[in-house]
This record gives sequence, structure tokens and C-alpha cells, in this order.
Amino acid sequence: MLKFLRRGAKAFGVALFALLFIVFVVQVVARFALDKPLAWTDEAAVVLYLWAILWGAAVVCKDRENVAFDLLYQSAPPRVRRAMALLSCALVGLLAAWGLPGALDYIYFMRRESTPVLGMPFHWVYAPFALLLAALAVRYALRIYRLLGKDWQAHL
Repeated sequence: MLKFLRRGAKAFGVALFALLFIVFVVQVVARFALDKPLAWTDEAAVVLYLWAILWGAAVVCKDRENVAFDLLYQSAPPRVRRAMALLSCALVGLLAAWGLPGALDYIYFMRRESTPVLGMPFHWVYAPFALLLAALAVRYALRIYRLLGKDWQAHL
């Protein structure tokens, strides 16, 4: 079941990027080949880009796939790396959890506003940000749990 959900999440991310590419091609053709720029393509590209990035960061991308400057972390002994990982997970996870209620409140507030061209409600535009914060809080809580377990070295 988990494998199926991961594939679905990746497929949704691919669909977002494919739509973004199609909108971009339409925009370029309309602007440069037909000399008739389309306002909706700019707005759709921004929304699709925002969704693709936040969706990917929240659901698809694993911690090990992120760019990290970990020279100190990699050169430290395992117990120090464990402490560093616990501290960083606690900070990021707590900040994400702390920011989630405010983000949800803002997203709920923005339901009354809509994008200028497409008329898309802003709460749908910003919804993936709440998903990202929730995913970060859960992901780092799980990593802390694993780092406190018996097999903690496997999770460094």
C-alpha cells in the first residue's frame, strides 16, 4: 500500500511538472509565434510551479535527496552525529509544527480572495504550504523516534 501511495505521489508531481511545461510552451508560442501574449499562462505557470515545488518537498523528496552542507556532520563521530541530527530534527519539526496553525489560519483567510486572471481561490494556491509544514513536522518526529531507538545508527 505504501509503495502504491509513493507512486501516486510521484505521478501527481510528474503531472504538475508536465502541466507546467505545457503551459510554458503555450505561453512561448502565443507570445513569440502569434504575438498575442496570454495572461492566464503567466498565472497558471506560477501556481503550477508553486504546487510542484511544495508538493515535491512535502511528499516526494526524501531527506537524503536534499542538498546539504554537512562537512561537520560527516566528520563527526556517530554519537555526535546522532545529537546533531536530534537537534536539527527537533528544531525543524517544532518550527514547522509551530508555524502550521498560523499558516492554516492565513490559508483559511485567503479563501475570500482569488487570483486576478483565473479567479482561482487563493486558499487552493497556498494549500500545499500547509501540507509541507505538516509533512515536515511528521517526518522529523518519526526521525527523532528512530534516532532514539536501538537501531539509531541506521538512521544517521
